[in-house]
Amino acid sequence: MPDRDPTRRTSRIPHLLDRVLQHHRDDPGSDEPQPPDPEIEQRIAVLEQRIEHLERLLEGLQDSVHRESTRLDADLEDLKRRIDPAELSRSLGRHARDHGL
Repeated sequence: MPDRDPTRRTSRIPHLLDRVLQHHRDDPGSDEPQPPDPEIEQRIAVLEQRIEHLERLLEGLQDSVHRESTRLDADLEDLKRRIDPAELSRSLGRHARDHGL
């Protein structure tokens, strides 16, 4: 899995939010800038919280996928080692001796 900066996309959100709010404040249809609408500010705050929560969930999922991938790689390596012809022959010989075959 390539190493990526998990904050790469989210580091642009505050800048984008500032631009949207500035555009909203500088509405060319009015002579004086409008104060920010508290309802919009509240909705933006709620959306920011939801995004942060989703980022935490995504990080947890990435960690889980990495752990599972690592575990499966180790299992595959163990399986490859066990089916190596020389190792398989030794294991069959031990089994035969242990069971009197």
